[in-house]
Amino acid sequence: MAGLDIERLLQRHGVMPTLQRREVAGVLLDKPQHLSAEQIIDCLRLAGSRVSKATVYNTLKIFSDCGLVREVNVDSTRKFYDSTTHAHHHFYNVDTGELNDIPCELVDFLSLPPLPQGTEQESVEVLIRLRSKTD
Repeated sequence: MAGLDIERLLQRHGVMPTLQRREVAGVLLDKPQHLSAEQIIDCLRLAGSRVSKATVYNTLKIFSDCGLVREVNVDSTRKFYDSTTHAHHHFYNVDTGELNDIPCELVDFLSLPPLPQGTEQESVEVLIRLRSKTD
């Protein structure tokens, strides 16, 4: 994604396009992908960026809060940032740490439980955990 496009995208989402935020966006929003904060930091370092780890985490929170990315929590210690923000589901391979999309139309629900009083459904997200077969 070109620098000017990133700046406009950030502004459209109400995010001040600082250099550091543009750098993080340039990595994460380049294509549909799932990256952890650590993977983003590694990409930034390889590109010569000096953005601090704290700034990356703060930027990812801002991006998530404004809807630029979706957080996908695969377990209590691992979180991915998904550049595809429309509703969809995921396969997570616990052996490889790989997260892959499942299109919504491939997951079918016959019914959902009744919602607690005073609530409304925001979304339904399925995370299917995979493990390599052992023969």
